[in-house]
Amino acid sequence: MHGSTLARRARRALKAVVLAGVLVVTSFGMAGPSTAQDRDLDVDEIAHSANVKHLANIPRQGPLAEATHSDLAFYRDYAIQGTYAGFTIYDIKNPRKPKIVTQFACNGGQGDPTVSEDGRLLFVSVDTPQSDPSCTSTNSNAANPDAWEGIRIFDISDKRHPKYVKSVRTDCGSHTHTYVPGDRDTAYLYISSYGPSPTFPHCQPPHDSISIVEVPLRHPDAASVIATPVLFPDGGAGATAGCHDITVFPAKKLAAGACMGEGALIDISDPTEPYVISSATDDNFAFWHSATFTNDGNRVVFTDELGGGGAPTCNEEIGPNRGADAVYDIKGEGDDRRLVFRSYFKIPRMQQQTENCVAHNGSLIPAKHRDMMVQSWYQGGVSIFDFTDPDHPKEIGYFERGPLSKDTLQLGGSWSAYWYNGYIYSSDITKGLDVLQLTGAPNSANRVHLDFLNPQTQYVYTS
Repeated sequence: MHGSTLARRARRALKAVVLAGVLVVTSFGMAGPSTAQDRDLDVDEIAHSANVKHLANIPRQGPLAEATHSDLAFYRDYAIQGTYAGFTIYDIKNPRKPKIVTQFACNGGQGDPTVSEDGRLLFVSVDTPQSDPSCTSTNSNAANPDAWEGIRIFDISDKRHPKYVKSVRTDCGSHTHTYVPGDRDTAYLYISSYGPSPTFPHCQPPHDSISIVEVPLRHPDAASVIATPVLFPDGGAGATAGCHDITVFPAKKLAAGACMGEGALIDISDPTEPYVISSATDDNFAFWHSATFTNDGNRVVFTDELGGGGAPTCNEEIGPNRGADAVYDIKGEGDDRRLVFRSYFKIPRMQQQTENCVAHNGSLIPAKHRDMMVQSWYQGGVSIFDFTDPDHPKEIGYFERGPLSKDTLQLGGSWSAYWYNGYIYSSDITKGLDVLQLTGAPNSANRVHLDFLNPQTQYVYTS
């Protein structure tokens, strides 16, 4: 056989091995043929599979140097990273060398951001009671009738000079929110929040509802709450008291709600009057956290945030079915649609007892004819997995750091990891922003180019 042919076949074989995620690289070189770690990592030591490149890290700095970093949103060549104390806008035109454009200090957790489709408006969740709606507010107490929490709106037309526009109070604050497109001049925000108490004047039980904020896009200063639909009139499963996160799939006028005690399918044909079609419960799930649809909208992955994100749950004691993802098919039509369980997925790498680790935020990788996701696991790092076979999902790549401490459990790791225009962006709670690249990624995924991305607003990808 000709030498060049042998070389090509060898390269193809190596590529197949790499895509299967069977080679591991740590900061000290090659390791054995497994995605499992063969030893515990040292503090801050970096490890990753051979098909994942770590291109860049921008550490926490400036006025947000001590803030907990949270979620991400994207518009063209910009990434917006939320924190508990404001937000950072990055220029990611060159993903290998991201640059900070501006940092905007604005107190109030947890700071999850979304951006309007024209990149002009930024919406930020506030789920820590504040003394007032301004950016100079101080933390307050939810029992204080004058305390404020909800949504803040900013004009970021000039990315270097954001302007505070408006605040909207919402019941129980805004733990997360979802951007829901309306007509040309209107968008809606579905506000997910929880934790009611009879002692909280703005967060009374049972709170089995969401708040809907209508935003006139040309006049965002007129934004207001227009509805607070009760999604679970019967109280829901497991004493459901609100939703943690909602992902919308506009092409099918459908949403998937991670609503504490259950995962829900929600009809959003009229975005101002959503209603639950059906829901699923799972004895292995402690806290339904987030949801991601497949590109055809026929399947959804729910995550379970066992331990609230602050516990070490990626270990043999907890096992593979708790603190994991659950893959569900969506069967039926119209109001007869239902969720049918297929399997669990959890990272195969055991983490140390000082590492908080559990399924957290991720997004679909737009690979044609394949179902692939990238996902954060706090100190379990960033995982890339393939669930094209929904009964046998498997990890095909990863990136992670060793613990923040070998002696004490400290909150850290990847809060969110999303695929955007051929790269993976990870918001790390204490390390800032990481940029990763999946080498050998499907060409169909790399051909998809978006002008904006709010990961909880899923459009149909075309390549």
